[in-house]
Amino acid sequence: MTTAQAKKVFIETYGCQMNVYDTELIKSILISNQFGLTNSETEADIVMLNTCSVRDNANRKIQNRVHEIKHAKKDTLIGVLGCMATNFKTDLLENKSFPIDFIAGPDSYKTLPSLINSLLTTGNQQYDVTLSEFETYSDIQPTRQDGVNAWIAIMRGCNNFCTFCVVPYTRGRERSRNPQNIVEEVKQLVKDGYKQVTLLGQNVNSYRYEQYDFTDLMKMVSDVEGIERIRYTSPHPKDYPIKLLEVMKERHNICNQIHMPLQAGNDRVLHKMNRTYGKQEFLDLVSQIKTIIPNIAISTDIIVGFPTETETEFLDTYDVMENVQFDSAFIFKYSERPNTRAAQKFPDDVSEDDKKSRVIRLNDLQNTMSLKKNQALIGTTQAVLIEALATKKSSNEVQGRTDCNRIVILPKQNQELGQTLPCLITDATRNVLKGSV
Repeated sequence: MTTAQAKKVFIETYGCQMNVYDTELIKSILISNQFGLTNSETEADIVMLNTCSVRDNANRKIQNRVHEIKHAKKDTLIGVLGCMATNFKTDLLENKSFPIDFIAGPDSYKTLPSLINSLLTTGNQQYDVTLSEFETYSDIQPTRQDGVNAWIAIMRGCNNFCTFCVVPYTRGRERSRNPQNIVEEVKQLVKDGYKQVTLLGQNVNSYRYEQYDFTDLMKMVSDVEGIERIRYTSPHPKDYPIKLLEVMKERHNICNQIHMPLQAGNDRVLHKMNRTYGKQEFLDLVSQIKTIIPNIAISTDIIVGFPTETETEFLDTYDVMENVQFDSAFIFKYSERPNTRAAQKFPDDVSEDDKKSRVIRLNDLQNTMSLKKNQALIGTTQAVLIEALATKKSSNEVQGRTDCNRIVILPKQNQELGQTLPCLITDATRNVLKGSV
């Protein structure tokens, strides 16, 4: 049979930023093993789908894509990577209507070359979904596309075991990278022309390496000469370090923006979710954040329709949103995920109509708040980092972001990618600001 190295690989990425980063790691592993990469699915001999398993529609998407790929080119080899590989190993390998050739979990990407070679040699399905207590891929330099922002995974796995979430089962337990290793990666990114880094973890404030915690790491990254902006996602409200806020306030290159998942605003529902904080604790934390950094932007995640959530309990979530005035929010209907404690212990008993109604009401509230906050910036001057020299709608416009992570659309002049420019905000919608240099 043809050796794997003579084959071209196309990788398609689904889900969170961690998966984007993992795809960059996978590309480096394949390149170092003399694989060819292609940006064209039709040219590929091997298609890898780097998957998410957080929401129900993610799984249906992958199943549909597998059939599309096989229908277009029957001899294409297909691999499912990531969380779905770990969570649905047996289904993927034994379902004859779902023609998968190999699977690899998030801790098994270094074995991809040998998996593919074994597949080509034997013709048999291959898999490796072993969860590691030690793998952080700190010895792999990701293969990134040119751009302004670079993702950096500072840790892997999660110890929180929220009852709705599969991550501890698909990505294993928490382990953190050596901070010096992370700093060296940031220094290399500056040399490569990147202006911003975003530090990634399922719960970044759980970062621990020997005597270093997350605040120590943020100071070290902030000290790297030439890095203009630093972001991080996502922290957990249960143990958010207040001392980090003081560092954010002092350091000009740490962005005044926090993504703080609420998930629900009712104490009983939060307890069933195993979130380990209550409504008032969340509100008190937000109050502390805004006291220390008054111009902070806070975004959040919310799940509606968690098992047994009543209308009255939903209104607690609505109340928190009104109280906090989030800058933006990602709002989802609860969907039962196999192998989670919620799926095993709680019946999915909130009707689809109620879930849909609650999503609509929260989105309406958030849209009103987002529009009001954006309109308040009209007439102000914002420092905008240019991220794209065209927008989805026009090649005559460029796109950038403020320190607080708001998108800004500008008329195209002679801007350059990675420039930070003072821009006058002249108009606003709920999603974007418009301005001029």
